[in-house]
Amino acid sequence: MEFSTSKADGVATLRIVGELDAITTPILRPSVDALLAERHPRVVVDMSGLRLIDSSGVGVVVFLYKKAKAYGGVVTVQGPCDQPLAILKLLRLDRVLLA
Repeated sequence: MEFSTSKADGVATLRIVGELDAITTPILRPSVDALLAERHPRVVVDMSGLRLIDSSGVGVVVFLYKKAKAYGGVVTVQGPCDQPLAILKLLRLDRVLLA
């Protein structure tokens, strides 16, 4: 898994490439915590390069969503396809997270 964060015009983007699973989620968690600490009004999670997500990966995205919402921020997911999109639809998170 690779990830990067960028910030422009009040929007923080977290781009995740590869697999977001129980092994890679702990690597991503400090970046998620840092985004939350900065209290960005809008966070976009770019999943266009994500091939696989499991329950722990979904958990970190939901954690980001809930914590940002608590301070008035908005989190959306952009570009999921294949397996990640199927998981989001199965969990009905596409209704809440998709931009």
